[in-house]
Amino acid sequence: MNANTVPASSENISRAAELLRTGGLVAFPTETVYGLGADATDGRAVARVFAAKGRPRFNPLIVHVPSLAEAEVIGEFDARARTAAREFWPGPLTLVLRRQAASRVALLACAGLDTVAIRAPAHPVAQELMRQASRPLAAPSANRSGHVSPTLAAHVAAELGNRVALILDGGACSVGLESTVLDLSSGAPTLLRPGGVTLETLSALLGDIALAGGDPSAPRAPGQLASHYAPTLPLRLDATTAMPGEALLAFGRETPTGFAEMLNLSESGDLAEAAANLFALLRRLDRPQFAGIAVMSIPERGLGRAINDRLRRAAAPRG
Repeated sequence: MNANTVPASSENISRAAELLRTGGLVAFPTETVYGLGADATDGRAVARVFAAKGRPRFNPLIVHVPSLAEAEVIGEFDARARTAAREFWPGPLTLVLRRQAASRVALLACAGLDTVAIRAPAHPVAQELMRQASRPLAAPSANRSGHVSPTLAAHVAAELGNRVALILDGGACSVGLESTVLDLSSGAPTLLRPGGVTLETLSALLGDIALAGGDPSAPRAPGQLASHYAPTLPLRLDATTAMPGEALLAFGRETPTGFAEMLNLSESGDLAEAAANLFALLRRLDRPQFAGIAVMSIPERGLGRAINDRLRRAAAPRG
């Protein structure tokens, strides 16, 4: 275990909350992925998050709060936003809203935009940490910018090491993919990033939802950069046959042969299981003895839409 990785006990959560209150960085589990937390109202602490990740400052962060009550002093909630929050919070849904004029959240966390991304995570460790810290937490995924997101404390330690003061080990993340990001800041609801709450579920509650286009060099929410979530090895999508030296990330019972190694996201074809396994299995195959990673086709429905979003960005040309 890394020296700054500790079990998420009550004592260590209290220690982590004190570090956050004094401007430190703490990695903690959520149901989606591990987050790299800082006091969202402290511009210097937020700047440390960008520095630790090597993250471009035009890419906004998600502000985490325990519940709707804390969120309402940060963002402007209309009826749609309240409906979504009451239905899906705490849980894997981020809402992009107009900033409250009196919001104490540092402008850097919002990348200077007039909007703010807010989420209430469901993980009990995250909830207790926020309650004890008594402030909103800016918390992107706890990894180097553009790399595969962490779903275990060991992933955080490997990525960030001593760049973070403390890593709370709360075990594996149950959802395994980042939150869905829904823009309700103006006009029609717009899906900026697919994630743990599916488009179909959101549409059933809110009606028609537009799909984001826009310029990836000027993102309105995290996860919109063209190249993101990338392993070291090149990634090849929709693989049906093997190329020399490739490892295979499979899906379902019928899998092609001839690969140097194979790991299966879900032999039964369960998209929730595949989502939970995605980042951990990508990391296990990202080894120098392989020429690349091939990935079988994933259905473009439900959580499959979020899995494919991550895979397409991971396979995109890298700047």
